[in-house]
Amino acid sequence: MSAPNRTRQARDNINWLWEWANPVKFMWFSGLVLPWLAGLTALVMATSLIWGFFFTPEAVNFGTSVKILYVHVPSATVAISAWFMMVVASVIWLIRRHHVSALAAKAAAPVGTVMTLIALATGALWGQPMWGTWWAWDPRLTSFLILFLFYLGYMALWAAIEDPDTAADLTSVLAIVGSVFAVLSRYAVNFWNQGLHQGASLSLDKEENVADTYWIPLVIGIAGFMLFFITLVFIRTRTEIRLRRVHALELRERMADA
Repeated sequence: MSAPNRTRQARDNINWLWEWANPVKFMWFSGLVLPWLAGLTALVMATSLIWGFFFTPEAVNFGTSVKILYVHVPSATVAISAWFMMVVASVIWLIRRHHVSALAAKAAAPVGTVMTLIALATGALWGQPMWGTWWAWDPRLTSFLILFLFYLGYMALWAAIEDPDTAADLTSVLAIVGSVFAVLSRYAVNFWNQGLHQGASLSLDKEENVADTYWIPLVIGIAGFMLFFITLVFIRTRTEIRLRRVHALELRERMADA
């Protein structure tokens, strides 16, 4: 294939990808896959939680408290991943001005907020018996708390600005700035060789992973929580698109009355 043809094909592939940013096509596609996605999410999450809580043994030195991993690690993973998804969607909005990307970022924020709160709460439940305290100003814990505050600020900024495009612009900048704390939340233990928080439960280095007895249901749990996140983002994005349409109709009626 000649160079011009390759360039044309690459351009066509990119244009095909951007077509999915069309609200009509997104509504059609999401409505088609949501029932299957919801069913798969329920199956995977149920498998992980039942397996993890009822069919794994107590851990040496940790007892039954080790089973909090099946909620804490997946929720923390989704909390960080959700912010990165918001950053990508925000960059697409700033560059391409596709409304679906801005609305998807907005839709992901409450889900990420709840997941961050769950991670903080389960971390406290783990820390009290293990460390003897509910909270410590550990690098990872502190950066995760700041990430939670960024989530709250992001949602507050959307709510405070009436013009949706202006709100999308400003929240996109906030998402990019907040990505620093998403990175710190994930890699704080690697950046600072101190603090109470242990290293990653899942790592490319097999010596750092938890035992296979806990590892397999944990991986399934992370997959289930990620599917749950995607399902909720689809549902909330569809809601945001409908609200945007209602807002546009109301604005048109006001202009007609004027």
